[in-house]
Amino acid sequence: MKVYGENELDLDGAIVTIGAFDGLHRGHQQLIQKAQQRAELWGVPLVVYTFDPPPKVFFQNKQLLTPLEEKCQFLRNMQVDYTIFARFDEKYAARSAEKFIEELQRLRPMEVWVGDDFKFGKDQRGTAHMLREHFCTHEFEEITCRAGLRISSSRIRELLEKNQQALANDLLNREAVAMIRGK
Repeated sequence: MKVYGENELDLDGAIVTIGAFDGLHRGHQQLIQKAQQRAELWGVPLVVYTFDPPPKVFFQNKQLLTPLEEKCQFLRNMQVDYTIFARFDEKYAARSAEKFIEELQRLRPMEVWVGDDFKFGKDQRGTAHMLREHFCTHEFEEITCRAGLRISSSRIRELLEKNQQALANDLLNREAVAMIRGK
């Protein structure tokens, strides 16, 4: 896997999946696997576009679930071809949705895959509908646990705060030990 910052990668075609991917939980894993299947079908590389730190960590001071090194290793293990880590700060957060779309155009995506709640650009003005105006965009459906509840990084943080590590591990599809070091 090759790692890039924003505006550093140009491709002749790709399948791109975009998200904070904090936690890289079962829902994220299924989204990335679906994008990977599509990349194999098209014969193009898979690009994961993510943020460091994740927006909720930056704006809301939420607990970081997956440090950058661990996220890199996890994505490597998932056999992602390229990962773009956009440095999420005040300057990046002020970028318009249109600037983000311009950056994505450099990747020449055959398809873009996002979660059903994906928003981007300043004040989260960009939506999957806006992406669809420029790219073949797919919204990946909500993934739920056995109890029928949505799997999300927010829910995993709540479980870790309540010391419900076994359930958090199940939603993560791996051990959460690294995430609870400070506790």
